[in-house]
Amino acid sequence: MRRRQLFSLLGALGLSPYVAGAADAPRLDVLVLTEAQWKQRLTAPQFAVLRQEATERAGTSPLNTEKRKGTFHCAGCDLPLFSSEMKYDSGTGWPSFFATLPKAVDTKVDFKMVLPRTEYHCARCGGHQGHVFDDGPAPSGKRYCNNGVALKFVPA
Repeated sequence: MRRRQLFSLLGALGLSPYVAGAADAPRLDVLVLTEAQWKQRLTAPQFAVLRQEATERAGTSPLNTEKRKGTFHCAGCDLPLFSSEMKYDSGTGWPSFFATLPKAVDTKVDFKMVLPRTEYHCARCGGHQGHVFDDGPAPSGKRYCNNGVALKFVPA
């Protein structure tokens, strides 16, 4: 069972997903909400992407052209994921970044397109953000291709 599914199940049962002080406790306080609570908190497009791993249409996010200094946060739980210095124009139609903030995302292998891809999601709420590819710019060579609807921009 994936971490996010486990946390959702525990949250639905009213249980904590970790024991305070346990050696294997998550890195962050995990946000666990029921499906109904997520639906109240998020717009329909945000829910589809963050909770159901949908993908928004390319070129539809106003964050594609966001150039101000600031931080990109998870739209589900407000965890900072990327600084504006990490953003670049990949030409793909989705906001793209060459790195993440420390401990901001977790990854898993995704086989939805038959060939394996690496999905990444918010380390706090488990919200799907996008996929990471090995075709980005230096210094990392990574492209974190993010759904804009899964982010909110906080100006500096």
